[in-house]
Amino acid sequence: MTPSTAERPQMPVEDFEELASVAPENVRLEFIDGRVGTKDPLSVEDFEELERRAPETVRLEYINGKLEVKAMPDGNHREIFMWLLRQCLLQRPDLNLVPESGVKAEAYRKGRARTDGTLAPVGRFKGDGEWSDPDGSLMAVEITSHDRDTDQRDRIDKPIGYAEADIPVYLLIDRDNTTLTVFSEPKDGRYQQTSSYPWGVTVDLPSPVGITLDTEKLKDYAD
Repeated sequence: MTPSTAERPQMPVEDFEELASVAPENVRLEFIDGRVGTKDPLSVEDFEELERRAPETVRLEYINGKLEVKAMPDGNHREIFMWLLRQCLLQRPDLNLVPESGVKAEAYRKGRARTDGTLAPVGRFKGDGEWSDPDGSLMAVEITSHDRDTDQRDRIDKPIGYAEADIPVYLLIDRDNTTLTVFSEPKDGRYQQTSSYPWGVTVDLPSPVGITLDTEKLKDYAD
């Protein structure tokens, strides 16, 4: 029997064992009920060192002071990203939609989020390391995966983290609900405007993004 989304482990046990084997000496990992965690509080510095050592099949984030595992993208996830990339490049050739972008999020830049895409001026990330300050980023993009932590991570934690980092727009492409949710106007650590749209309608992304999305194509990737 195929396990439900809520029952699926965050990663294969083999990946956890490989991650644990390369973890810094003071980072003690545990794998309980399919979830990866740390036995002791984790600092930003220790997280960054752990992430540097992680195998290529493991994507890690640091959200609300805790270690999080982000699911690897499947085929529909990748196709949705490319659909968005084409529309962004056609309408705003002055911008790049950078995939797998490491962003210093949350208040005081204490979080470490790996966006599915970050929209920013061409050349914005030149010279940056693994984790970039959000300054200059126009939009963060997340495309949900069918994993057990999507609800908390993408629908609750990420809007707070990106708003606290003053990223003007957060676009959530939700595969579970077949909706696009646009968060905008960050103020005092919260987005003041939130609008959701069903796949198939035309969506105008607010300033400073200024891109109009024809979302009819997304119906091809409903699963």
